[in-house]
Amino acid sequence: MTGIEGAVGLIARSEKFILVTHIKPDGDALGSLLGLADVLRSMGKRVLCYLEEEVPELYRFLPGATLIETSLTAVRNFQRTVCGEIVVIALDCGDMNRLGKSGPLLRDIHPFSVIDHHKGNGGFGDVNWIEPHRSSTGEMIVDLVEELGVGLSPRAATCLYTALVTDTGSFRYASTSSHTYRVAARLVECGAEPGKINEQLYDNYPLKRLLLMQQVLGTLRMFADDRIGVICVRRSMLEQTGASLADTENFINLPRAVNTVQVAVFFKEGEDMISVSLRSRGDCDVSIVAARFGGGGHALASGFRVDGIGLDDLQNKVLRELLLQLDG
Repeated sequence: MTGIEGAVGLIARSEKFILVTHIKPDGDALGSLLGLADVLRSMGKRVLCYLEEEVPELYRFLPGATLIETSLTAVRNFQRTVCGEIVVIALDCGDMNRLGKSGPLLRDIHPFSVIDHHKGNGGFGDVNWIEPHRSSTGEMIVDLVEELGVGLSPRAATCLYTALVTDTGSFRYASTSSHTYRVAARLVECGAEPGKINEQLYDNYPLKRLLLMQQVLGTLRMFADDRIGVICVRRSMLEQTGASLADTENFINLPRAVNTVQVAVFFKEGEDMISVSLRSRGDCDVSIVAARFGGGGHALASGFRVDGIGLDDLQNKVLRELLLQLDG
């Protein structure tokens, strides 16, 4: 089954759910997860939210964040203690690899459903609802709630507004549509408070984040007549500042803000992987470049993760691919 009708039918006839999202979760991932969880619970359904890692500090203000389980033991216990069919819903997840190491175990639970807005998601569930033109998965969840004919609590509205505002860059990105604004208005009517949410997201940083930002800005390099802006964070910077990769949320917007930049690139050196974020102003489809390294996403916002290569070598390879895409 595909489309919103398949998702509505599955939810309407089911009573027990495990909700999951991608590793390194952003605001859309967590907002969609927690917003849908609140809605399902209001319908009298049993819900377990699972995340492979701790909720990033930036998003711990979201209602329900403390209820997210981070141990597979909790998933197994849920399976053992509830009777009957359990539905898994993967939210904002472009492919199964993005579920992390727990992906295969979760995918073995049926029915498995996917709700997502990423380009290139071919549908890896039994029930798939994928709309790449959407601004966010959170926007899709609001439409899902409308189809289910249930209300939104202020808790759910707060989570889903966070999903919307983060994935649209505060309604600045081209993916923002008139429908996105209508959805945002509905969420405010249901109790979301934009001022308070924005304060939590953008005016509530720990000092370690700003110290890390200072070091990352020092890595800024420009290429291709200043059309490509590149920054990076190395492990040594994290150790010196006491920050983590979770503190780099939205750093990609630093080079993107340069008025000549068409493509921004952010390299993040982890313990065993290098993560790369790509952003485009519109003339370069960065999802094509991300796909060449095993990743994906949208034309204007994509990324990938690799191992077995040094940061400097990877930067050179990515720059070559971007130049081909820009000038090809």
